[in-house]
Amino acid sequence: MAYEALFAETVHMRGHRGDQIDAYLARPFGAGPYPGVVVIHHMPGWDGATKEIARRFAHQGYVAILPNLHFREGKATPEENSASVRAAGGMPDDRTMGDVQGAIDYLRALPYLGGKVGIIGYCSGGRQAYLAACTLRGIDAAIDCYGGGVVAKPEELTPRQPVAPIEFTKNLQCPLLGLFGIEDARPSPDDVAKTEQALKECGKTYELHTYENAGHAFFAVDRPQYRQQAAVDGWKKVFAWFDKHLR
Repeated sequence: MAYEALFAETVHMRGHRGDQIDAYLARPFGAGPYPGVVVIHHMPGWDGATKEIARRFAHQGYVAILPNLHFREGKATPEENSASVRAAGGMPDDRTMGDVQGAIDYLRALPYLGGKVGIIGYCSGGRQAYLAACTLRGIDAAIDCYGGGVVAKPEELTPRQPVAPIEFTKNLQCPLLGLFGIEDARPSPDDVAKTEQALKECGKTYELHTYENAGHAFFAVDRPQYRQQAAVDGWKKVFAWFDKHLR
């Protein structure tokens, strides 16, 4: 039997405009080299369930970093930080992309990083993963898990989120996997169809999968929306995608 161990800790990294922010780093306990994954948390925040996702990637042989995108809110709990972000009108795209780029750069500077880095996001993080894959450097594969707002009506755009990520599809630099629920309203099945049309028209490498009997947040084991069948199959597709494109 091979020896197995994981190492996980809070680290500090440089984000947007050089700001120092918290991040959670999980990795196999060994010299590597390992592929890297940036995990973008959902709107409920930098919480225990999302840190467990980072540890799951480490168990599968990835170095995972989970930046705290709500760090600047300064509240006592992820829930309070999330409420503060919502009250302010959501996450500013420029700041979020600066933090995500910082996480990519942090991984690429690690001595045990094997050279390739993927990105995955859930809920609002799925939208941000799509946007990052189209606008940031150093991403080799991307996964959007039910990212609401990739497609947006003009009246849904705001100064903090001024352009719908779908508008950047022509600049997508890596293969993209999308996982969705048929009962979701954001993104709706129509939104997913529009995303696929854009990816197809731009000649991108992608796979989109929509699950029956599942809605938003079907991966979230700590929430009523969890759907075991969709989540189990979704995890298989996640690891198959990253194994194919990062290893």
